Amino acid sequence: MKTLCMFRARRALLMAFASAGALSTVLPAAAQAAWPAKPVRIVVGFAPGGTTDVMARVIGQGLGDALGQSVIVDNKPGASGNVAASEVIRAVPDGHTFLVAPTSVETANPSLFKANFHPARDLTPVGSIGRTAMYVVARPGLKAADARELVALAKAKPGQLSYASAGTGTPPHLAAELFKQQAGIFATHIPYRGAAPALQDVMASQADYVFDPGIAFPHIRSGKVKLLGVAGAKRSPFFPDMPTLAEQGIEGAEMDIWFGVWAPNGTPPEVIARLNRELAKVLAQPALKERFAGLGAEPEALDGPAFRKLLGDEGRLLSALIKDRNITVD
Repeated sequence: MKTLCMFRARRALLMAFASAGALSTVLPAAAQAAWPAKPVRIVVGFAPGGTTDVMARVIGQGLGDALGQSVIVDNKPGASGNVAASEVIRAVPDGHTFLVAPTSVETANPSLFKANFHPARDLTPVGSIGRTAMYVVARPGLKAADARELVALAKAKPGQLSYASAGTGTPPHLAAELFKQQAGIFATHIPYRGAAPALQDVMASQADYVFDPGIAFPHIRSGKVKLLGVAGAKRSPFFPDMPTLAEQGIEGAEMDIWFGVWAPNGTPPEVIARLNRELAKVLAQPALKERFAGLGAEPEALDGPAFRKLLGDEGRLLSALIKDRNITVD
């Protein structure tokens, strides 16, 4: 009788362990299915109305529909996106807070700003959402019909040309410095507080040219400024007849502005994987492509590994450029 009781007790214990094991396999799946459990916050490091903000709101609307939760855009401008990056680094890594930013937050900012964090170390890349080409745009009266002639003019008149930028250390400034480096020319830098005032002064002939991130399209078409070339790896779908800088003989000067999504370190991998899949679906929607086109942008859905490779390549390029050109932010 005693042996029978012991046998029954042992069997009950084994069944309890088996049930616990089965439950442990169900719980992670249930937790994964429950994400998101509350509204998702997208932190943007720039003011409302700019390219990054509009991109975030457009993808946020699509993601909200796909995930069944509202997606809230939280603007935290400052230090070229560093304030927003710091906010996301400190966030609870539960899959409800993400950063949407230009890649320069990770690839250029560490060489320009003193900070107690490094996005490449302290954030997890989710994937890209799109890119904008940059356009070499000149004042109407400049005696150059394309980028090749701009280079020839700069060499014929050393130190006499000037270029405007959206501000020291911004992607348009870095692109212009890369152009100068690769073309072997000099032009005086005139920094502004944003791409719009920089373009305005080129239109007013206060500066000779600018690397424009896509806001000059109506002024190019109306003849208020001249398009001299596309500083991208390929021709722009918005101006397909305009050659790239490489096609004009200026090699190694291409630089697009890429935008992506990052998560706090420790965010569950299954959450990041699902978000990446949903992003790809949202970015493939024709309506989103049309909204991006209004920004002069193209949707581009690179997954985590491809996005990390892009970040690494761009980081090496820009850190070397910033050091070589002695670019500092006051």
